[in-house]
Amino acid sequence: MADTLKEILLDSSRRPAVVSDFETLVDAEVSDKGGVSGAVVKTGFAAVKKIKPGIIPSAVDTLLPDFASALEPFYGDYRAKGGNDFGAYLSSRSDEASDALLSVTDSRAEKSSRDSIKKVYSKLRPNGKKNVEEALPRLGQLIDKHAAAV
Repeated sequence: MADTLKEILLDSSRRPAVVSDFETLVDAEVSDKGGVSGAVVKTGFAAVKKIKPGIIPSAVDTLLPDFASALEPFYGDYRAKGGNDFGAYLSSRSDEASDALLSVTDSRAEKSSRDSIKKVYSKLRPNGKKNVEEALPRLGQLIDKHAAAV
């Protein structure tokens, strides 16, 4: 069995399936959003996908190593405790886990030379923590699925 998230998620034989599953997770999370803010997210997401098809899997693939690094301390602790549901574990530490993941996207947005990216990110970021926290159960299940396949 692989010992680290990088070994699990970045292995060249599994990475395309991991990226595809993450894209499905993002689609599901966006689809589940409700209310006015959900409508805004859905509209923006659809527009981005229409303007630049393939952007989601490309972004996932690019960010995957940094996300794996950000989640590694959580995964190590989870494994050390003999956990069997990483989604529940992440949810139990949602404040810290969401901050770790958002530190990756915050850093990327800050380093971007494209003002349009920075502008869109700054509009979405205020609800980012809530959205990431809501995605943690699915994210953990996705990681468990790929860890079990190792």
